[in-house]
Amino acid sequence: MTRKEQIRNAYKLTGKHDGLYDGMMTCSTLLGKAICGIVWNMDKEKNLRYLEKAMSGIPEDFSGKLLEVPVGTGILTMPVYSSLPDAEITCLDYSENMMASAQEKAGVLGLKNITFRQGDVGALPFEDGSFDIVLSLNGFHAFPDKEAAYRETCRVLKPGGTFCGCFYVQGGNRRTDWFIRHLYQPKGFFTPPYETEQSLRMRLSKLYRKAEVSMVEGMGCFCCRK
Repeated sequence: MTRKEQIRNAYKLTGKHDGLYDGMMTCSTLLGKAICGIVWNMDKEKNLRYLEKAMSGIPEDFSGKLLEVPVGTGILTMPVYSSLPDAEITCLDYSENMMASAQEKAGVLGLKNITFRQGDVGALPFEDGSFDIVLSLNGFHAFPDKEAAYRETCRVLKPGGTFCGCFYVQGGNRRTDWFIRHLYQPKGFFTPPYETEQSLRMRLSKLYRKAEVSMVEGMGCFCCRK
């Protein structure tokens, strides 16, 4: 099964307790499609494209140690993890409710190689160089202490390891910027300051030996090698 097919399988997990959030993340429900289109100028294909880019640093046959932070409801990654039975995966989130939803999805898929931990990305409870891959999907735009998050995700990554993922980047789409500023930020969903494509490229280039950044509308996708 290709990575694209794995991500598409996320649509099958949508529903139950997290229908609104999961539907928006996968652009698969009626309301989710409306939000993706109006706020993010994305359809299902664009949504799939940015997720493919964000997870491009995870090899199809990966069997090392991976940290995902934040895991959220697990809607985007549990189908991918189901194809990595030999990997040792740790999923961390500050929200116990979000993590409980991810655990439920892992249970539905029968995943036995995942450890779930509640914690703060700004003070990760792991030793230096603990992971081969650190994955962060849609988290950095919400983290209150972004400097600590960048520092900690780099610290726990092994030399030669991969840091990949995505988050909102200012300047990719003017309509998205308006909604973030006037709706998402006042409600506390997103926390400034935000990266621009240029600032993200510069920041990651200082932290990592190799850093690739690409944009899909207002989503910045990155894949870095330490």
